[in-house]
Amino acid sequence: MKFSIVTPNYNGARFLEATLASVAAQRAPGLAVEHWIVDGGSTDGSPGIIQRYLGPETFLIAERDAGPAEAINKGLRRVTGDFVAWLNADDLYEPGALARAAATLAAHPRAAFAFGRCRIVDERGAEIRRGITRFKELFSPLSSRFTFQCLNYISQPAMFFRRAALDRAGGLRGDLTAAWDYEFMLRLWRQGGAVRIPGGPLADFRWHPGSISGRAYAQQFREEWQVAAADAGRCSPQALIHLGVRFGIVGTYAFMAAVRRSSAR
Repeated sequence: MKFSIVTPNYNGARFLEATLASVAAQRAPGLAVEHWIVDGGSTDGSPGIIQRYLGPETFLIAERDAGPAEAINKGLRRVTGDFVAWLNADDLYEPGALARAAATLAAHPRAAFAFGRCRIVDERGAEIRRGITRFKELFSPLSSRFTFQCLNYISQPAMFFRRAALDRAGGLRGDLTAAWDYEFMLRLWRQGGAVRIPGGPLADFRWHPGSISGRAYAQQFREEWQVAAADAGRCSPQALIHLGVRFGIVGTYAFMAAVRRSSAR
């Protein structure tokens, strides 16, 4: 059984080593892990960090790109594993995450992808935003394409898919700024649906001011509504529910940002 992981990076040295180490630690007897690191021409310490991890199962694509979606697509075109995922250069896998994902996908051969729990952590690795995590987890037992069109409750770092489903669905849309992962999952859902991976967190999503969700959350949720409406129908119940969810979440995030700014003064 073989996994392929793609990690896009551009000047991400601050968190990159922890990310690469978390992928390397997934290798175990019976589970091969192929790792494609796609660097867009970093000028910080990233090249030196990456060199320490290159080897028979870890490869580097070093060339300029138009952003993370294009970088990930470069890696996805080269993967050879049975199962595939991408892990951004500031996120982490929990120990044993890929083995658990592989076991779930093997037990559900018709599922296009699998997902599980994911913590949100800060720059130091401490868990934050537990309320948001618990809110998203409420929808996991009710998981369906309808539910997912209403709300993006799947955390991308804890999402794993079959290479066969990727081949049918196609890669990421580079014209989207922040919702290309959600749009991709909506297309994947059409290839066999999703299954939930039981147990504890599989990954850590690192929230910080420089992350896409930290600096472009309004655009992210606008794009998510647009792709949900395109998938379900603009006047569908799912699109209308998603519109309400969008404004509720953006309002909450704006309030949280205002509180942070006030506390920093």
